[in-house]
Amino acid sequence: MALSSSSSCLPTICSMLVKSMARDESVRKPAEAALLQFERVPGFCFCLVEVITTKSSASHVDIRLMASVYLKNCINRHWRQRRDSPPELFSFLAKQLQSADDLTSHRIFMILCRTLKELSTKHPPADQSNFAESYNSEAVEQNHDDLYLTCERWLLCLKIIGQLVISGFQTDAECVQGVGLVTNVSPVLLAAAQSLLPYYTSFRNGHPKFWDFIGRACTKVMKILDAIQQRHPYSFVDKSVLQPVLSFCINKITDPEPDILSFEQFLIKCMVMIKSILECKQYKPSLTGSTIDENRVAGVFTSLVPEEQIVLLCNVLIQSLNSCTTRHFVLTENDLEKWNENPEVFHHEQDLVQGTEKLRPCAESLFIVLFENHIQLLAPIVVSILQEAMNGCPTFVTEISPRLLLKEAAYGAAAHVYNELSNYLSFKDWFNGALSLELSNDHPNMCIIHRKVALILEWVSEIKDDNKRVVYSALMQLLQGRDLSVRLAACRSLCLHVEDADFSERDFSDLLPVCWASCFKLVDEVQEFDSKIQVLNLISLLLGHFNAVIPYANNLMQFFQMVWEESSGESLLQIQLLMTLRNFVNALGYHSPSSYGILLPILQQGIDINGSDGLNLLEDSMLLWETTVSHAPAMVPQLLAYFPFLVEILEATFDHLEVAVKITEGYIILGGREFLNMHASRLAILLNYIVGNANDRKLLPTLTVIDILIQCFPMEVPPLISNTLQKLVVICLSGREDGDPSNTAIKASSAAILARILVMNNNYLAHLTSQPSLSSLLRRTGVSVEYHILLSLVDIWLDKVDNVSSSSKKIFGLALAMILTLRLPQVLDKLDRIISVCSGIILGGTDDITNEESSCDDMSSSRSHGESSLSSKEFRRRQIKEADPIRRLSLENTLRCNLQICGAYHGESFNSAIARMKPAAIAQLKQALKTP
Repeated sequence: MALSSSSSCLPTICSMLVKSMARDESVRKPAEAALLQFERVPGFCFCLVEVITTKSSASHVDIRLMASVYLKNCINRHWRQRRDSPPELFSFLAKQLQSADDLTSHRIFMILCRTLKELSTKHPPADQSNFAESYNSEAVEQNHDDLYLTCERWLLCLKIIGQLVISGFQTDAECVQGVGLVTNVSPVLLAAAQSLLPYYTSFRNGHPKFWDFIGRACTKVMKILDAIQQRHPYSFVDKSVLQPVLSFCINKITDPEPDILSFEQFLIKCMVMIKSILECKQYKPSLTGSTIDENRVAGVFTSLVPEEQIVLLCNVLIQSLNSCTTRHFVLTENDLEKWNENPEVFHHEQDLVQGTEKLRPCAESLFIVLFENHIQLLAPIVVSILQEAMNGCPTFVTEISPRLLLKEAAYGAAAHVYNELSNYLSFKDWFNGALSLELSNDHPNMCIIHRKVALILEWVSEIKDDNKRVVYSALMQLLQGRDLSVRLAACRSLCLHVEDADFSERDFSDLLPVCWASCFKLVDEVQEFDSKIQVLNLISLLLGHFNAVIPYANNLMQFFQMVWEESSGESLLQIQLLMTLRNFVNALGYHSPSSYGILLPILQQGIDINGSDGLNLLEDSMLLWETTVSHAPAMVPQLLAYFPFLVEILEATFDHLEVAVKITEGYIILGGREFLNMHASRLAILLNYIVGNANDRKLLPTLTVIDILIQCFPMEVPPLISNTLQKLVVICLSGREDGDPSNTAIKASSAAILARILVMNNNYLAHLTSQPSLSSLLRRTGVSVEYHILLSLVDIWLDKVDNVSSSSKKIFGLALAMILTLRLPQVLDKLDRIISVCSGIILGGTDDITNEESSCDDMSSSRSHGESSLSSKEFRRRQIKEADPIRRLSLENTLRCNLQICGAYHGESFNSAIARMKPAAIAQLKQALKTP
């Protein structure tokens, strides 16, 4: 059967797409299954394309988006099932080239280029062999009838050869065998760049097509050489490759022809090449040794660049430093125009992340690497350039002149290497002197210097306690300035200070009101996505440090509302806002309900996995949800209504199970009976789903929640979650442990829950263990039980008593004492162990229990003297722990009473069992019960 993109098939596909988005699982699942079957039917992709592109579907954006998702997934799943590159493909294409006309050969080269690019992601030996064979078949006779077509074909050949050398061989960093093609190809590529480069300027006006080709070809050559060096560093170190390439690049940067200065992309590629060589770890001494003969490489490098040549190279690098500082670091007239037109865009273009795209950031990145490799040699030079620039342009100079621009460049050079430069330059003296004077000069032209001062103030490690206050104040002054570029630089610097471990909240606290206002104003004025993220990050960091936000809460909430409304479709910005809101709720603490007006609608949008942004925002939304519930002083109706979303999320994915369990615990602790009455069935489904599907590591926190739930509602909950409890019985009685601590903890925690039920609702556990459905489940899971299930649990309590906390030991002891009241003869077989365990718990648990009681007393005083130290959830959790009925029960009295009952039930058999006990055990029992 085949599908047709005609109108007869489209309604069926559209109907399935609509149903696949339904919230009702009974509708959604069959539709998804049908679409999965359609994927293998010819014509399905064409139908999807028709749905995506048809005009009539314009009003159904959700259908078209879903069709796009299915088309992408279909291609990902089935396109890769093809047979990649039949082995005869390359030889066939090579033969065709010998007799092809220009147009046909051009198309063949395009096929080769695209095919090799696709195969470049595959590196098994068989594919690398195909690459090598492909290289040997590239003997091509070029026809010069059409020069431009020949040029384009040459560029395709260049790309093909690059793919063959780079991806056709295993990297020589991981094997002892060199790649001979590196030494064959690299000199040819370098010669090609050298021969083409002179034509770059001459073709600019008269031959724009060829000028464009020269530009693309030269940058592509350098890009391929850089990729070869990174892929095959040991082969690249050959004397015919490394030295000529390095010399060529250094020469083009330090002493370029005048016309080359305008060829920025080529200069960038040269800088990137030098940077790659200097950063290459294979060219540096290794402290750990390697399977590769690194001494061989070091020897070759030394022979290529002897000691005197290394000194000369360092001098060349210093000259390059001088040229970088005076040519590439200095702002040009064009830079100043861009800054004036759009300071915000200019700020982001200067970011170092643009180090492979923009000339100045690339020069700065190269300078940093140069400095790190030659600190002792270059540090005095940098300080000298800085002093010379400052002397040549005093602090009162405001005219935009070469002197001012040189000082700005020198400031930038020093700022980028402050970690290494700190031993040669005193930040305190510099800041208290020239920098403070320049900050006090508010002339508009001084924004050029102020921006670099903000960069210098990122010297977080160099700012000591006695200078922190003035530095914070200086940054606040810059944050309130008129120039957006300066303000954004100050914002970034402030972020580094606030997130520093030594950030001084005391020195910053009174600056908070101005900082909030400045941030609100800045976000209102900026347009770029990165700018808003940057300001939100500062606000989030501040909220993480300062809890006293009540006076600013209304302004912050208005600000968050505005950002959320304006960030529609910008998932990354919304994620940053969700993180900020989380810190905001933490800072508000018990006052967090005041934020619910803006918080809860945002939260609902993020936790609805059926919403347009549900998957993108889910992780951060759930973290915000958990924080909101933790700090809620009471469970409000809106939050109660959100719980069904949690069930849907866990049915879809377990990726966020840990947070989901914390959220569930919060609902139980804070929602109490109201929550149980409203969502009892959903809670039962959720717990049963988790216990049946979660692995051991994720299951343990869930068991803690179940224990709290039973503790709060011992009569109502056990029947409600009977299926879950049956699974806990299976866990207890199954033989899986194998010495795994997590398995032991799971079994011990499950046994503690069942012991609690026996103590607090003993009739129900007897009912549970006698149900046929439990016996059937045990058989299906391969668990065999020799006698009564309840007695089998007794063995687990006896075995796992040493694997639980002191409070759980008491629960085990109470459960074991209650077993003594059963009228089963098998109880007497376990009598000596039951008595021994219970006596040990009574005699050994006093200190632990006292510590727990002390912690609860501490909790009460903590609440009264420092409310912000505990979240509402934690405070309520401790209250529940303190009110645990188990704490009020006496194991000593229970054991004494139940031994009497057991003796009455079993008579002489009981006396005989006691007589068989060891004297030491009898003595321990008497001591525990305080009997003579």
